[in-house]
Amino acid sequence: MLKEAIILAGGFGTRLQAVVSDVPKPMAPINNEPFLNYVFDYLLHYKIEHVILSTGYLADKISDYYKNEYRGIKISYTKEETPLGTGGGIRLAMTKCYTSDVLVLNGDSFFDVNITDHFNNHILKQSDCSLALRKVDNAARYGTILLGIENAIETFKEKDNIEQAGLINGGVYILNRKLYLSKTNEAVPFSIEKDFYESRINELHIFGFEYDGYFIDIGIPEDYNKALFST
Repeated sequence: MLKEAIILAGGFGTRLQAVVSDVPKPMAPINNEPFLNYVFDYLLHYKIEHVILSTGYLADKISDYYKNEYRGIKISYTKEETPLGTGGGIRLAMTKCYTSDVLVLNGDSFFDVNITDHFNNHILKQSDCSLALRKVDNAARYGTILLGIENAIETFKEKDNIEQAGLINGGVYILNRKLYLSKTNEAVPFSIEKDFYESRINELHIFGFEYDGYFIDIGIPEDYNKALFST
């Protein structure tokens, strides 16, 4: 059973600043409460006990609001004094974790994955890294993923801006903590997608599992506006 989760909440939110400029992206209001509240409630449903919020831009807006607890979930914080990228931000947050496997989520998107099923898949495959994948009708602004035998990820394809259906990375990961810390460097900026998954695809056991749950990414104004009317 997963007990810990890292939420990436440190991005600048450049594309969203035309709509929401005074708070970090994950704190953007949806029906008069922060988007992060919906993420926390989702984690609460799956009995996550400890969340590490990986912060950077306007970090105090997050820590002042949540402090050390949300409805019984213990909250810890890490703050990037200089941007560390997704991979570096996760690595810093991992130093606050204590369990073998850790759930990782983007703080500006929501993918309704059954976490129990995702963890069972992770254990069954003895996976080092497990990615939740989602098929979308228009994958133009995402990179896509090609699955090989028995859910092993075979290829990560760059986004090509071609409007066609594809299997995308939904931003919900399960990572082996000790392995991740041993294979990455401290205080070095890097992308988990490019510099960890893609560069080590032939070295590690990286699996992808497709789910069809609700998916929304509030990182751009049009999708943020969709979220306002879909909750």
